[in-house]
Amino acid sequence: MTINIKNFLNSNKKISKMGDFQEVKHIAGLQVSAISANLYKDRREDLSLFYFPEGANYAAAYTKNSIVSESITWNRENTKNNIKALIVNTKNANTFTGDQGLNSLNEISKKLVDVLRKLETENGYDKSKVKDILFASTGVIGEKFPVEKILTNVQNLVENLRINQNKLIWIKMASAIMTTDTKPKVAFSEIKIGDKIVRISGVAKGSGMIAPNLATMFSFIFTDADISSLMLNKYLNKVLLNTFNAITIDSDTSTNDMVAIFSTKKIKIKKLNNISSKEALKFEKALKTVCLDLAKQIVVDGEGAKKFVTIKIINSESIERAQKIAFSIANSPLVKTAIAGEDPNWGRILMGIGKAGEEIDSKKIIIKLGDFIVAEKGKISESYNEEKLKEYMEWDSILITVDLKQGKEEYECYTCDFTHDYIDINAHYRRS
Repeated sequence: MTINIKNFLNSNKKISKMGDFQEVKHIAGLQVSAISANLYKDRREDLSLFYFPEGANYAAAYTKNSIVSESITWNRENTKNNIKALIVNTKNANTFTGDQGLNSLNEISKKLVDVLRKLETENGYDKSKVKDILFASTGVIGEKFPVEKILTNVQNLVENLRINQNKLIWIKMASAIMTTDTKPKVAFSEIKIGDKIVRISGVAKGSGMIAPNLATMFSFIFTDADISSLMLNKYLNKVLLNTFNAITIDSDTSTNDMVAIFSTKKIKIKKLNNISSKEALKFEKALKTVCLDLAKQIVVDGEGAKKFVTIKIINSESIERAQKIAFSIANSPLVKTAIAGEDPNWGRILMGIGKAGEEIDSKKIIIKLGDFIVAEKGKISESYNEEKLKEYMEWDSILITVDLKQGKEEYECYTCDFTHDYIDINAHYRRS
């Protein structure tokens, strides 16, 4: 399986080196492939396959948008807890494609199963079935789904399956699912439980149309630990709030969002299926590390973004109140453009706090940019220093802290600035 250099050296993308990415290791029981189905004009990799020869348990979370991709419709109708493959296409969202889009998935699934069965017969694996296949589609909404191009390349996709994954292969897989992303997103964690090593590897894509209600993006996470689908769902739901649902680029919730976790069942540890065990807590922590890493990579790679922004609300009466205020600030175009312009205009942060509609005491709140207090006691801080604040706003990572002085709960969310590049990217999105 070769690397298409066009995925890395696109003139509109920032070039990333191998050394920029963390080590991501092999997951036993998983085979992967990525090829070009010529969905884009430049023949970049755009069609991916994640194959589980012996099946995989899985859990998935989907967008809360009431209009969804036909790929999500297909997946929701699949009631199995054990699947054999996930196939991912870019360039076309398969949304608002009607019967043509949904029927296309049935055709592709049948073709893929036919090809896989030859491989499975040779190796003694259980045979794949049409309903054993999951789909994920990303790209332009409302265009006819390119079923013929994908069908033509299914054989090639299977023939290029790779049993062992290394750092380069994971980067290739992450690159193949990108749309407007400027670089692939990968993450890895490894933990020791007793005398066994458990691995968690993940890839993600996302750069625009990013907001919570499942953060708009794809993320596919794989573990070799033997965990039931029911338990995977519990783990996933526990980590979503502070990871993928804690990010926003532009407040828009996509029609195609999907986060899925897969267990290849290779490492047998019974206590991982007891959510309250110390082993389960250790796995949950590792999973959260991977998810938060991927979520932050999405924010860093926000369309046109130059600055990574953390919004931290502390001493709130409830997590829900803190979350609402955090996103009210994070989703404000005025806050985001002020940050892009390196302007310490804290009045826009104040506006964002009030806009959330939560009951607060304006004379108690404290607003900080980095370590600098800018407002307190219902007015500008007496220690306010415009020059020092301007220097701080030049940093590529900005922290906004709001102390509500109401309780003990807190919440962090992550966003980026708005630059003119965001307009340029989205104005030309359909031309690639």
